[in-house]
Amino acid sequence: MERLRSFSAFVREYFGGRRLQKVNIDAGLSCPNRDGTVGTGGCIYCNNRSFRPGGLDASLSIPQQISQGIQHLKRRYRAELFLAYFQTYTNTHAPVERLREMYYQALEHPQVVGLAIGTRPDCIDEEKLSLLQEIARRHFVLIEYGLQSMHEHTLRFINRGHDYSCFKEAVLRTAQRGLHVGAHIILGFPTESKEQMLEMAPELSALPLGFLKIHQLQVIKGTALARMYLKQPFHVLGYQEYQELLVQFLERLSPRVVLQRLFATAPDELLIAPRWGRSRQEFLRDLQGLLQKKDTWQGRLFSPKAAASALP
Repeated sequence: MERLRSFSAFVREYFGGRRLQKVNIDAGLSCPNRDGTVGTGGCIYCNNRSFRPGGLDASLSIPQQISQGIQHLKRRYRAELFLAYFQTYTNTHAPVERLREMYYQALEHPQVVGLAIGTRPDCIDEEKLSLLQEIARRHFVLIEYGLQSMHEHTLRFINRGHDYSCFKEAVLRTAQRGLHVGAHIILGFPTESKEQMLEMAPELSALPLGFLKIHQLQVIKGTALARMYLKQPFHVLGYQEYQELLVQFLERLSPRVVLQRLFATAPDELLIAPRWGRSRQEFLRDLQGLLQKKDTWQGRLFSPKAAASALP
């Protein structure tokens, strides 16, 4: 049995079994929580180098980045179709005219069938949603909103720059346009108990979210969180501890939500803690083993009524 609703399974269903990969793009945009639009300094855990794929070069045009990325992915994965993944920083943080140019340049390549756009919920408006809705008439469009936590005290602690209601409003407005919507969350903030982390599963399940990325809190060099940790260390999740927590979270999550990511792997030269020494393949193998051992699966404890009651 399939114990998780994986992104690879979704791709097989949606694109008729054809191999698809994401092509990473650096559009040269900034973040409103860094450039003063919302705040400065950014989120306390964020060092963009820790999750930026190697080889990205913002000095290249978007068509050049697409062409180079596709050549690499074809050789490595024998991919046939591609999503242009605007990943670096906040990819709706620009005037709509620039966004239109960026997005349509990415779609010029005949094998690019859609867009995946990483952004913040405070960087979307009706004009930008209209542009994305226009593109979605002919292409797959997934908007991925960073949330990290639904708890207001944690959002303040990490200097997120927006509240949970901002996220909910963005998700609802985006889904109303018929667009695919995803979210990013982090488990393991020292401001939250295990129970508070698990509360997010039914809450997010009540929203029109089709996709979710989850990862453990990582302490990365060059961040405010690292300075805090080195001055006064706090608990970070161990490998088995995180896997147990993740299983409990997934049990409470709607089975319709597609899981795009379940853990993070920052480069060794940047990672302070936790240092697990596990590859993606090892992590997923161990997670599947734990699900089988417990004879459980995504959505086993999911209750539509409980999810509905999670929203005001």
